[in-house]
Amino acid sequence: MSGREQQTPAHGSNPRSGVLIEVHVGELKQLFNAMDPSPFRERDLDPNAEEFIVGWAKDERHDLPLAMLVHLDRAAGPSDEASALAEAIHEFFTQRGHVARRRLRELLRRGRVSLLIGLVVLAACVVLADVISESHAELRFIGPLRESLLIGGWVAMWRPLEIFLYDWWPIRAEIKLYDRLSTMPVRIAYAGEARPQAWRRDWPAVAARETSPAKPS
Repeated sequence: MSGREQQTPAHGSNPRSGVLIEVHVGELKQLFNAMDPSPFRERDLDPNAEEFIVGWAKDERHDLPLAMLVHLDRAAGPSDEASALAEAIHEFFTQRGHVARRRLRELLRRGRVSLLIGLVVLAACVVLADVISESHAELRFIGPLRESLLIGGWVAMWRPLEIFLYDWWPIRAEIKLYDRLSTMPVRIAYAGEARPQAWRRDWPAVAARETSPAKPS
């Protein structure tokens, strides 16, 4: 591929054997949500960019390291542009991991509460079914009533069993994926034919800090 690649030394280099996620954009700002007023390093990725990156990573083997290469249709900008992009992407997926962990904790908390409620309801239904069947065994509808109570008790256990058997592990998989994405190396491959000053129209380019003139003594 033509163009020049700028490596981010602080985040290492691409692994020799791993998954390279490649994204092609005209400007870096296309990777981020234009409606988000947060500072650059705290800004959310564009939903389409997030879906593309996460979907690519999900389709690969979970034991392979990840890396990301952004093909950018302009010449290189500030020297810290690649490292700033890497920090923003890492921060975004780190926050996604925190959100997923909170979801998992809340789910397990609901599971424990649901399990307690389910056990109480199941025990109550079993005791009530035994009491009714012993005290009114001569009635014809006691058998169906007893079975209905037992079925109702086990139905009360459905939600906690669903949580502890099925619901938690997809969230755990999300957390592992976000952890991998939050540490992957990020590089930029620039298009050398673009105008050298094109980065000034791009975002998140940061203008040089202005210094106040020295006051006369």
